[in-house]
Amino acid sequence: MEPDVDVVVVGGALGGLSSAMFLARRGVRVLLVERHGSTSIYPKAAGQNPRTMELLRIGGVADEVMAATDIRGRQGDFTIKVAETVGGRTLHTFAESFEELVGATEDCTPMPWALASQDRVEPILLAQAEKHGADIRFGTEMTDFAQDDDGVTVRLRTVADGAETTVRARYLVAADGPRSEIRERLGIPRHGHGSLAHFVGIIFEADLSAVLPPGSTGWYYLQNPAFTGTFGPTDRPDRHTFYVQYDPARGERPEDYPPERCEELIRLAVGAPDLRPVLLDVQAWEMAAYIADRWRDGRILLVGDAAKVTPPTGGMGGNTAVGDGFDVAWKLAAVVAGEAGEGLLDSYGLERAQVARLVVDESLSIYGERMAPHLADSLPRARGMAEVLMGFRYRSGAVVAEDDDPEPVEDPLRPTGRPGFRAPHAWVERDGARVSTIELYGDGWVLIAGPEGKAWGEAAAGAARDLGVRLDVHVLGAGLRDPDGELTRRYGLGPAGATLVRPDGVVAWRSAGAAPDPGAAFRAALATVLSRVPAEAAHG
Repeated sequence: MEPDVDVVVVGGALGGLSSAMFLARRGVRVLLVERHGSTSIYPKAAGQNPRTMELLRIGGVADEVMAATDIRGRQGDFTIKVAETVGGRTLHTFAESFEELVGATEDCTPMPWALASQDRVEPILLAQAEKHGADIRFGTEMTDFAQDDDGVTVRLRTVADGAETTVRARYLVAADGPRSEIRERLGIPRHGHGSLAHFVGIIFEADLSAVLPPGSTGWYYLQNPAFTGTFGPTDRPDRHTFYVQYDPARGERPEDYPPERCEELIRLAVGAPDLRPVLLDVQAWEMAAYIADRWRDGRILLVGDAAKVTPPTGGMGGNTAVGDGFDVAWKLAAVVAGEAGEGLLDSYGLERAQVARLVVDESLSIYGERMAPHLADSLPRARGMAEVLMGFRYRSGAVVAEDDDPEPVEDPLRPTGRPGFRAPHAWVERDGARVSTIELYGDGWVLIAGPEGKAWGEAAAGAARDLGVRLDVHVLGAGLRDPDGELTRRYGLGPAGATLVRPDGVVAWRSAGAAPDPGAAFRAALATVLSRVPAEAAHG
């Protein structure tokens, strides 16, 4: 049966919309279905780290996301307090200024931090996906799916009228959240720390100008005799979030929090006994840490919370969902277009699970420090935000590794340029203009050769043409200049060497110097990382 589309994406939150946007941008026929009637109305998952902004730049929406929040004007510096109440006795303070956030990564990338919330970002991703031809259907749920050797048959139902349709796709992307029906149906188990706490999440509106400092973006972990919870503002001046913890082991239930009790707890939390908050939403929520044992099952791939669930401490869950969406998109697009073999899809789960472990461990470490100090000794140690976000390492068949170093991260301020790591940021001159190397990546594969690496450039262009792969070739000194030697130093590149960078900005292969037969060497490397030949060919 001929497919109706190339990819069906189930789930329209950050992971699903990112997948659809990046797929459509690469010319893939994609259909996204989401059972809810619109994008999220909740100011959750606020904040985009610079790695996410690098990916959103490739997607063409970084400027819009940046414009959705005013970090220096309205947002101010970010202070985290452990306190009894907002404005009450403070038990501990963690100060995170904007300058500190920038300072941790500014030498790693030209991209900024942003603080847009999920309800602001999702419409931007949606509009860009539709602009590039994605078919987005809200109010539509998946009722059944079945895969075979040639594709996936997906049954859909329109929520409003119950109308049913069947769609045939080559692949299915499961972005259907932490309770993923698709993952459960596939029998994919999860591992990890498991459940950490249960909360009732409350979004409310109130004028708290008498309680909060002007422009405050502080987050409060509240340890009150009457409750344990968190409080934080949003990017809308009078809209706030409040999460109060409940314990099912003690017989507590979400139903124990009717509107009048929620309002009273809010008054206690902010220390305003006469406050009349307007409740916008009350939902039960579980804080947990899980990672799926596998991220691919034949023609079905998991992204976002369907693949991993991380505590919100550190603000990395939504960011990694966008990263999952980008990674699954460029690899599916390469396979659909015939540039890569099916084996490239195996690298998706291997690589993104490595990032998931780093993110979950870092989030657990922060959780122990801020919310559960009694568990701190039993939780993973922190590696550092910059290392996790910008210094991660991939190991898979889509990388030709140079060493067996087991470390999963490196200091991104001292990059090595080794395969598997993110290609370092360096300032260079392209046609007379000063640009970052980060701006060279995203649309296809990129080869950068040293000033004596003309043979690599010619070999790479020929191999890419024969394999039908889009490849941009830059030989230093010919259009691309490295006036301060920053690129060659950070990339570990000799005058006659070359490095190959993937569409996601990760180094796939490197030769520090010349080779006796550059054509054969590069062809073997490119074919290997695209799963077009056995892996050992790259080393032969």
